[in-house]
Amino acid sequence: MSASIQSSGGVITCRAAVAWGPGQPLVLEEVEVAPPKSMEIRVKVVCTSLCRSDVTQWQSQAQPDLFPRIFGHEASGIVEGIGDGVTEFEIGDHVLTVFIGECGRCTHCRSSKSNMCQNLGLERRGLMHSDQMTRFRVKGRPAYHYCAVSSFSEYIVVHSGCAVKINPTVRMDRACLLSCGVAAGIGAAWNVADISKESTVVIFGLGTVGLSVAQAAKIRGASRIIGVDINPEKFEKGKTFGVTEYINPDECREPVQQVLHNIVVATLRSFQV
Repeated sequence: MSASIQSSGGVITCRAAVAWGPGQPLVLEEVEVAPPKSMEIRVKVVCTSLCRSDVTQWQSQAQPDLFPRIFGHEASGIVEGIGDGVTEFEIGDHVLTVFIGECGRCTHCRSSKSNMCQNLGLERRGLMHSDQMTRFRVKGRPAYHYCAVSSFSEYIVVHSGCAVKINPTVRMDRACLLSCGVAAGIGAAWNVADISKESTVVIFGLGTVGLSVAQAAKIRGASRIIGVDINPEKFEKGKTFGVTEYINPDECREPVQQVLHNIVVATLRSFQV
């Protein structure tokens, strides 16, 4: 058990960045975080990163009733509380949150070809998987979750299947990036495309996911890593991640597909992110 983490066992009052409506500025509010229920853990968030999905859903008018809401789903933290039935975590463990969990029992979890859990999949209703309720309250009313994580809060409750234990020596400010964007890029490169040595890779979009693909391709020994982006500043950044060539479609006289065809007759692996 970590010497700095002691479980309170009750409701915790802390701060969270709360969205009161679609596109409205986040407000730092005092919120109540309930103790974890069966198969849940409560986590003290140490670091969280921002994903484009957070911004998209915050701006979206598609679910106006799911407010107030606490966004964020890429987090690293320390386990503060443990609910009944949880055996794989202890108080003080360092963890990452994941927004698509793993129950370990369903067909997809038992398969080596998929990680799209049937029981802990993407939660779109702003509630917890187990009981379709929220663990947050703000100003006397429920506050909705995002992806059953809500990492823009100092404390959160997540299903135990939506957290992964990490080595406590890993830097938290870097580990949180593995919760979504970086893992998506690396997984696409290694597990889906299975990039091998001397591969030629084309990456459309050099954002977080695209740069992660580039780094994963470099690690696998790809000989050519071509980045396609309309922001010329991305190429300098891309070089540090392994991008060897850069194409800006806005500067091309031909369609980018033709430009690529002229560069490499047969592209072995292509990513659009």
